Amino acid sequence: MSTETAQAEVKKPAEGLLSKRRKKFITDPLVDNNPITIQVLGICSALAVTTQLQPTLVMAISVIFVMVMANLTISLLRNTIPSRVRIIVQLAVIASLVTLVNEVLKAFAFDMYKELSVFVGLIITNCIVMGRLEAFALGNKPYDSVLDGFGSALGYAWIILAVAFFRELLGSGSVFGVPVYDSISGLFGEDFSLATNGLMVSPVGAFIILGLIIWVQRTRTGYVEHN
Repeated sequence: MSTETAQAEVKKPAEGLLSKRRKKFITDPLVDNNPITIQVLGICSALAVTTQLQPTLVMAISVIFVMVMANLTISLLRNTIPSRVRIIVQLAVIASLVTLVNEVLKAFAFDMYKELSVFVGLIITNCIVMGRLEAFALGNKPYDSVLDGFGSALGYAWIILAVAFFRELLGSGSVFGVPVYDSISGLFGEDFSLATNGLMVSPVGAFIILGLIIWVQRTRTGYVEHN
């Protein structure tokens, strides 16, 4: 074997754990390819669970856990899953993870379990989770799939947390249950009070807040919907 051939066969350096390509798996879903504001997925939970920040935070953590673990599992099994039953396998994996989350909430946060049990169960049919399994995890290595799942879940999480922040603040006058409006009113005397907006605790309020976030984000990024 010639020296030239030997040099040509030298392996390329391994890709960094957070290389430029891999960073995009996390950063792109935050703004440029957000699953809610750009892909318009996961809207139901963005409207249903966002009246207060605390349950919204629990929902966000649950989705992050399910997406990361589901992407990892499907990626590890991708070469053994028959194409004709891949959807059933994906649903089985997601359902198992959601059941685990449900049982943990039931054991350690029963009040939150009663408040979120229905919505946590709906993670099984969340289009964001199924979409990333089908579009990415089935065709990519485990580490990349974990980053992709984490990025997509993080993009989903910050949107629902932003919606919940404004809905709880404007609708209930509080943040994480802390009475912000009462504290502000106390600084200006008994005759001063801030009124809450009952519209914000209804689904209509969620639509308004979410619509404003989508408008601001698409204005900043210059995103245009193509038919």
